[in-house]
Amino acid sequence: MTQNTPLSPLSPRLPRPPHHLQDVTHRVLSAAQLRARGVSAAQTSAQCLPGGPWQHLLPGVYLLHPGPPSGQERLHGALLYAGRPPVSSRRTVPAPADAGFGEAMVTGRAALALHGFATVPDLGALHRVDVLVPRTRRLRSTRFVEVVRATAALPVPVRLAGVPVAPVERALADAVAGLGDAEDVSRLLTEAVRAGRSEPAAVVRELSAAKLLGRPAVAGAVEALLAAGRAVAEERLYAMVREHGLPEPLWNVELRLPGGPELGGVDAYWPDLAVAVELDTRAPRSGAPEEGRRGGNRGAGRAEDPQWSAYAARRDRLERLGVTVVHLTPRKLREAMDQQATVVRTALMAADDREPAAYLVVLPR
Repeated sequence: MTQNTPLSPLSPRLPRPPHHLQDVTHRVLSAAQLRARGVSAAQTSAQCLPGGPWQHLLPGVYLLHPGPPSGQERLHGALLYAGRPPVSSRRTVPAPADAGFGEAMVTGRAALALHGFATVPDLGALHRVDVLVPRTRRLRSTRFVEVVRATAALPVPVRLAGVPVAPVERALADAVAGLGDAEDVSRLLTEAVRAGRSEPAAVVRELSAAKLLGRPAVAGAVEALLAAGRAVAEERLYAMVREHGLPEPLWNVELRLPGGPELGGVDAYWPDLAVAVELDTRAPRSGAPEEGRRGGNRGAGRAEDPQWSAYAARRDRLERLGVTVVHLTPRKLREAMDQQATVVRTALMAADDREPAAYLVVLPR
């Protein structure tokens, strides 16, 4: 029978049944891909008749076996549906043989499942696949596909399981947008930080851009997120000192002048060398520049941040008293711990070349 004959690029024959089709890219095809392989619209329709070997999965997307679609097949079909060219371009430009996902990418809970989140069901258990597309696309949500339009430029996707996936922060924001339970939101956000998949500042910034911070379910979860982020950053700081053989400091202490005002707290302090380390775990403000973002004046952005101004003033006071303050961010500790250990070691080694620091009282924080 024709449906048992393999498809060849040079022959309009039909693909084999599912037990011969191990790759999902051969089990789920768009109408354009079928046409490029020589399968006419009439042949496709005939295969999708009741009791036939194929089925119509989504508009313009076909499943080449009669059984229920797997999670991977639904995911692939959703991207083919959302990534097809607009009707206007399909009328003027023939679809290439490898027409596929276009600019579409998986986001929301399906993306988090691909990123490996334990608090999200696997793909087969999800009833919906969220797909992020450019804001100008005219495309409707349908069946199990929820179309999410970007409000600004699309993020750069990562490739997971062979498909384009939104970065963790964007996927979290799109997942949280559909949740109303504070515990569910908190579980997702804290896992992102505790599992080392993102930093609190980046998550909060994305939630702010999506205008989600005002939701009661999100506001409380963000407090838990920031607390978890600080705990993780402190653990990394402890690990850096231990694994790189740095001298053991005094941890989490307050500094003050004898009989004078408090100078503020630091995360680590070497009193004999007058070197302090402070972790920057501030919650980002809406519109604040992201660390490492191209363009813009970082100094100008920070000057408008009250938290940054207070930190800078405290750092200036300590350095006027002869204390070297090393500023570390959770992101730097996660991505370049060796480099940060070298920065701290250099500051400790340079202590002998500096003027003696003022005597400071050290108290537990």
